[in-house]
Amino acid sequence: MSRFEGQVVLITGGGSGLGQAAAIKAAKEGAKLSLVDLNEDGLQDTQKKVKEAAPEAEVLLLTADVSNEEAVQHYVNETVKTYDRIDGFFNNAGIEGKQNLTGDYGSDEFQKVVNINLNGVFYGMKYVLDVMKKQGSGSVVNTASVGGIRGVGNQSGYAASKHGVVGLTRNSAVEYGEYGVSIKAIAPGAIMTPMVEASLKQMGGEDNWEEAGKDFVSSNPMKRFGKPEEVANLVSFLLSDEAGFINAAVIPIDGGQSYKY
Repeated sequence: MSRFEGQVVLITGGGSGLGQAAAIKAAKEGAKLSLVDLNEDGLQDTQKKVKEAAPEAEVLLLTADVSNEEAVQHYVNETVKTYDRIDGFFNNAGIEGKQNLTGDYGSDEFQKVVNINLNGVFYGMKYVLDVMKKQGSGSVVNTASVGGIRGVGNQSGYAASKHGVVGLTRNSAVEYGEYGVSIKAIAPGAIMTPMVEASLKQMGGEDNWEEAGKDFVSSNPMKRFGKPEEVANLVSFLLSDEAGFINAAVIPIDGGQSYKY
């Protein structure tokens, strides 16, 4: 299937985890890629894996801090300069931050997480939506979280920022639908990515994080972690023309955890 033949897909957080998996999936379906990450080595690794999966894929690598508005404007401008358009935008870059009770949560840490997870998503939408509005078409998928639709505990900055992403998604979707642009969000649960591994190490320590992981998913209806490739499949569908009438939706992909009482 070549859902993205001749189309340009821009992905932030493309150097690892969900962004990397989505890049590989989109490339296999014919997309021209623009990949953004703060980690240049991660971008090189993704490019290597993309080329292994889709040797003919066009890949633009852009190193940027998504919490810096000028850097965001630059990666959008460079993408348009290279490809002339942006058809799909996986607005995905984010961090978890340190875990702590709200009263003990560092103010600087809170600001850091919000700057990346919420401001970074806003900046991306601000500049990409301008491109898509002029085109009269486009699809945006923002990465929220189950922590953006319910409380998770010990993650004030993360939960606040991801709830903000949900609100921003719904509000912007109402604004831009008439211009041929659809905007939605995914709400991943525990997906086994480097970020989740780091979170488990915060909970269980370097030596016992795998045991902490088993305990963490024991309450999940499916009793396992999700796979980045499973999220990439959802993102690929939502970015494609097949999902053109899905707008303002926030779609959990968490094994059913967020619906369990």
